[in-house]
Amino acid sequence: MITHATAVRRDITDNHNEQQATLPIASLHRLDGTTEITTLVLDPAQLEVLYAQMDWALGMREAAAGHPA
Repeated sequence: MITHATAVRRDITDNHNEQQATLPIASLHRLDGTTEITTLVLDPAQLEVLYAQMDWALGMREAAAGHPA
């Protein structure tokens, strides 16, 4: 069972021909301590949802820190 994923600090790549964006993921971490390297592939709709969710999360973080959104 996978417990969590750790993102790589690299840019998302866009493949316009395939209409996909790829987010590097460093590792999928399992309960037994093993890890697996993979990528997250997003279609345009999924990328828009991820963008909205990240924008919301960053806004909440800034608000909690006392910074205006």
